[in-house]
Amino acid sequence: MFARAPASSANLGPGFDALAVALEIYVEVSIEPAATFSITTTGAGAGRFDDENHLAAVVARRVLGHGNFALRVDSAIPLSRGLGSSASLALAAAAAAGAGDPLARAVEVDGHGENAAASRLGGLVVVGPGEPLTARSLALDTYWRFVVVVPDQELATRDARAVLPQRVPFADAVANLSALGLLIAGLAHHEDFVAGAMDDALHQPYRSRLLPFADPLLAVLREAGAAGSCWSGAGSTMLALVDGASEASVAQAGRDFLSRHGVPGTVLALAPDRTGLVTR
Repeated sequence: MFARAPASSANLGPGFDALAVALEIYVEVSIEPAATFSITTTGAGAGRFDDENHLAAVVARRVLGHGNFALRVDSAIPLSRGLGSSASLALAAAAAAGAGDPLARAVEVDGHGENAAASRLGGLVVVGPGEPLTARSLALDTYWRFVVVVPDQELATRDARAVLPQRVPFADAVANLSALGLLIAGLAHHEDFVAGAMDDALHQPYRSRLLPFADPLLAVLREAGAAGSCWSGAGSTMLALVDGASEASVAQAGRDFLSRHGVPGTVLALAPDRTGLVTR
């Protein structure tokens, strides 16, 4: 069986662990019955984890109840860059293995509920806390596109979470709630977007010391015409919210920044994926 799942960007500024949007970069997984286990990987991460402990293999084995299968993974999603690579892979593997509820299986193994939900449903989603996962699609204006600046530097989610405080100031929590409401409104109707809707006080200020280039890069993207900019998930990717008119200039500003500051990486201009998981 074959499954394809899109990448995703979570948080989107103030939507920490709640908001995510699917993006048009994909991972494809194929699983076929076989006498013994085998794995073939191409694209991002190819050859790095090619054994029974590969995330897709772990997920498929849980679904199938055995390890007698041939697994193929082809991914264009950079690993450990804040683009939901593990969530989309777990989702696609669960679907390719024939899981009745691939989203639940993906979250069970990988844990990134908002990323997996965006990859499953496509578009913009919000998830609730607790189990089982509650996910709902939100309106996303066709006006919006995204530019992602993807440094070569990896940043594991566990490392990015390790710098977060156990408690935050009351005022910061209120600021994020206000920004989140404004962001949801502005993503649904672009004419309602207001400056500051992608500002965050809960995670980005604490994580900025892990990536010294992050704050200056986010500012450059806004100066180049982005409506807003933020960390993509836990980084190292930075994301800009753009429209058709600003997309090219913002993408070029990202490339110029990487070159000027000696930060190896790539810049991609992307539409949101509105289909989500595809199987056949």
